[in-house]
Amino acid sequence: MKVLFIALGLSLSLSLSLLAQAKVAPNSSADPALEARVMVIAEELRCLVCQNETIAASHADLAVDLKNQIRIKLTQGQSQKQILDFMVERYGDFVLYRPPLKPTTVLLWVGPFVLLGIAVLMLVLNVRRRRRGAQPPAMSDEDHAKARALLDTPTHN
Repeated sequence: MKVLFIALGLSLSLSLSLLAQAKVAPNSSADPALEARVMVIAEELRCLVCQNETIAASHADLAVDLKNQIRIKLTQGQSQKQILDFMVERYGDFVLYRPPLKPTTVLLWVGPFVLLGIAVLMLVLNVRRRRRGAQPPAMSDEDHAKARALLDTPTHN
């Protein structure tokens, strides 16, 4: 239990220190249309540091750098598809917030459902096992006779 509290304290302090170091992505472009296009593409990419956020929502240094790369590539005339293809080539399918379903990403799509199915199966088996264990064991004729003898004996009050 003590180890759990220490681990919780360490993770909390690490989270707070990372939060203190977080930076807001600078709006490098005076062109609002360009920034809108940057954000549309950034919504399609996963922050590789945070992993549960898009790079549009993340303030991690890597997310800021990736948004800057998107901005540069858009000013160079690249399309959204070209930029996404570049990011996938560089970081793999995991960088996509919604990776395509293919043999290399099937675990990303099916894994949560498999884990949910295993959890439901374990729950059902556990409930069945407890229900079977809750029934009193069957009494033999000898046990019935002993119980009847105990009940028939007079008590002294």
